[in-house]
Amino acid sequence: MLKLLPIALAAVLTAALGLAGIAAHADPLSSGTFTGASDHITTGSVEVVANADGSHTIVLGDDFSLDGAPDPRVGLGKDGHYDGNTDAGKLGNLTGAQSFTVPAGVDVSDFNEVYIWCEKFSVPLGVATLG
Repeated sequence: MLKLLPIALAAVLTAALGLAGIAAHADPLSSGTFTGASDHITTGSVEVVANADGSHTIVLGDDFSLDGAPDPRVGLGKDGHYDGNTDAGKLGNLTGAQSFTVPAGVDVSDFNEVYIWCEKFSVPLGVATLG
């Protein structure tokens, strides 16, 4: 019985930490759905959320998918124009849920789109209009 205690405690701590991570992204400001661009197939949902510490995170949904490209990045834009100053990082996987921290000093309310951007060729791979 005592040997099970560390395993049970580890499971409780893992669950608590997982819930804390979800709570950190508890205030969605806007959301959208990707459409492909530049002859690429990009699909899935995205949210921009406010974190408790005042920062913002771009959260790609479980349903996110990109058909592939060199150097795909995640960032923000407005009215059809990507802003490289909002680059939140390199896309980690071509599919599935992922999170990206918006750079400090970027006012997310100035933007109405999330981009998957190909840095190498300076073209959009997918755009989600936020609403």
